[in-house]
Amino acid sequence: MTVEICVKEASGVPGKLGDCPFCQRVLLTLEEKKVPYKTHLINLSEKPQWFLEINPEGKVPLIKIEDKWVADSDVIVGILEEKYPETPLTTHPEFTTVGSKIFISFVRFVKSKDATDGTEQALLDELKALDEHLKAHGPYIAGEKITAADLSLAPKLYHLEIALGHFKKWSVPENLTHVHNYTKLLFAGESFSKTSAPAEYVIAGWAPKVNA
Repeated sequence: MTVEICVKEASGVPGKLGDCPFCQRVLLTLEEKKVPYKTHLINLSEKPQWFLEINPEGKVPLIKIEDKWVADSDVIVGILEEKYPETPLTTHPEFTTVGSKIFISFVRFVKSKDATDGTEQALLDELKALDEHLKAHGPYIAGEKITAADLSLAPKLYHLEIALGHFKKWSVPENLTHVHNYTKLLFAGESFSKTSAPAEYVIAGWAPKVNA
């Protein structure tokens, strides 16, 4: 049975996949599990009425499984793991929180207007912790195979790389070699290239937040 999924449409570019890392997380999960799916691109500035009727909060991603619409990427990924266990992606409990604070640290830093507020150092601390973990356990978070933790973190690292490079001319320090190898490994995957938005869409998506 084909799964239906509602994801963000690129701002001002009808018919093109947008820059939502949480949507990409679910798309990556579907791709890695080889679950057939149909995509509905949602213009979040002018949400269609049918979408609001099934999802009053108007958030994406939204997925339809067995005639039931489900929101929230955490919940969706859990359901997909349960419904399609043939390609297991569950991360060992010991590693599920690895890298979990990187995205919020990145958001605070990219939106920061004060170079002395500590947001850059907070992000560096999180990236260093990831580098140490990958050094001990890599190449992926839980070892040799890609798991749900990687599929959650990969889109966030993609946004981090593009947005910080554009808005702050900042990049992950070269000495964090394990992080660099990890991102190259993730971004080179067929599933990732198929589900990621172009850099210009990511920049356009972050511009209102950064310039607020």
